[in-house]
Amino acid sequence: MASEAYCVKCKTKREIQNPEQITMKNGRPATQGKCAVCGTKLFKIGAGK
Repeated sequence: MASEAYCVKCKTKREIQNPEQITMKNGRPATQGKCAVCGTKLFKIGAGK
């Protein structure tokens, strides 16, 4: 199953294209990438699978 995050531009949950696992400044894991429809940057806090 692909990662999903809320897209502010589309105002709905969208699939994350090119998901990248990162670590935030406080040490928590997160996932970032781009919206599959409009290309806006998506960000989801929490460990990815």
